[in-house]
Order: sequence, then structure tokens, then C-alpha cells
Amino acid sequence: MQEYDLRPVEVDGPTLKKMAALLQTAFPAAAHFTEEVLRWQYIENPDGHAVGFNAWLGDELAGHYVTLPFMATVNGTVERGLLSLNTATHPSHQGKGLFTKLANATYARAADEGYGFVTGVANANSTHGFTKKLGFRLVSPLRAMIGMGPLPVGRNAKEARFAHAWEPDSIGWRLRHPAYQYSVKEKGEHALVLSQRKQYGARFVMGVRELPQIEVGIPRETGSVRRKVWIGLDPAMHWGSTLYVNIPQRFRPSPLNLIFKDLTGKDRQLDPAQVRFDAMDFDIL
Repeated sequence: MQEYDLRPVEVDGPTLKKMAALLQTAFPAAAHFTEEVLRWQYIENPDGHAVGFNAWLGDELAGHYVTLPFMATVNGTVERGLLSLNTATHPSHQGKGLFTKLANATYARAADEGYGFVTGVANANSTHGFTKKLGFRLVSPLRAMIGMGPLPVGRNAKEARFAHAWEPDSIGWRLRHPAYQYSVKEKGEHALVLSQRKQYGARFVMGVRELPQIEVGIPRETGSVRRKVWIGLDPAMHWGSTLYVNIPQRFRPSPLNLIFKDLTGKDRQLDPAQVRFDAMDFDIL
């Protein structure tokens, strides 16, 4: 029987190279799994280095799982949490339960290091594994609103009981993604953070942030952006009287499900009606 050595993720150059190669093997259609992107994700994040585990069989990297640190407001208190992000098992080592072992090792280490929770966005294939095997709670499918006109940006930020606590340095890091390009459209006191990617001819809105939080070096847009897509949850967004509709699940490649795992032992859960979470908070655009 093969004995795998589970070790915390290291972020040195040779290991980054092997992790990128494994992710490329597992996801050959995903062009963004490069060493440059992993360095940005795992090392340059101002909220801390990646937390995760690798499974080794000798010198061969058989499995990989990583979470990224971020700061969040949870029930009025700012605490350290983790975003579940990259996972891969080499095809020749699948069916050995490596993902579950790597994930549980990651969560145990994270709890010991004082992280309060793990959150993530799971697709149709992975949601069941996270909720049934790893103790996550399904919070809610994310909205995917498409339409025209201004976004219904509310002013009452206190409505959210869970929200990413972005700071200018973390926003600057997020918008320096090596594989994707972003720009900003200024709207009064707010800034629409826009991706260059589109769906159904509509631009993706990564998020709406207060203008002083956005670094000067981020490209500004002056023209109009007519059709837009916004993904997420936000109690301050009131869509009823707008020209936006929620894209039906049958027209989406996969549902995007927000999941949450408490690491404090208190079995905390999130109320989806009090969660602020948008595309800037995860890493697909």
C-alpha cells in the first residue's frame, strides 16, 4: 500500500514549479495556473502566505490543497479567515482520498494558528464533498445579476454580518492578478471594479468599493459600460426596481455555491441575507 507524506505547503521556487505543473495536469484547460499566478496567490497576499498541505510520494507531488488568508468582519468583529482555493490530485493518484486528508490537515493546522473560519465557492461537482465529508455549511447559491443601468448600491454597510474587510493594500494586490486585467469606473463616492471578461456580451463587475480604497495606479474608464454582470450576495443591493435579472441556473455553466466552515468550535453559521460577498472575494474572473 502506498504511504503518502502529507506536509504543509512550502512556497519556495522548486515547490511552486511542481504545484503549478500538478494544477496544469489536473486542469489542462485552465491557462491561469502558472508559477507567476501561484507566486501572487501564495506569497504576495498582504494578509499572509497560503495555508495548505501537499501529498508526496517520494519526490512526486501527488496531491495539493491550498487556502488563502483574508480578513473579514464576522458578527461585528474583524478576524482572520481562509478562502478555499486550489486543489488537485494527479490522475495516477486519484481514488485514494487524498483531497479529504489534505483538507482536514489544513483545517486542523488553521484552527491551531488562530484562523476562525474557511469559506469558499463550490460548483455542482464539489459542493457535496465539502458539505458531506468536510463539515461545511451551504450558505446560498450566489446571485448572477445581468442587466443595464446603475447597480443598486446601498449605503447601509452595517446590514452585512459577514463581509471581507478589504484594505487599500489588499485591494491593490487583488487587482494585480497576473492573468486577468481590471479597471475602475468612478461613480460618485464609489468605484465599480470591472473585469475585461464578458458573459452574454456584458462586462463583469468584480465589486463596488469606496473610491479612496482604490489605488491611483489602477486603470480608470471614462466611457459608458452599458451591460453588466454582478455575482454575489449583498443585503444592501436592492434589485426590485432595476433593469437586472438573475441568470437562471439552466443558463449557467455551473451553480456557484457559497460554503462556510467554522473553525472556532462554536458551530457558527452564516445567514445569507446578511452576507456581503462578490467576485472580488473569490478568484474565477
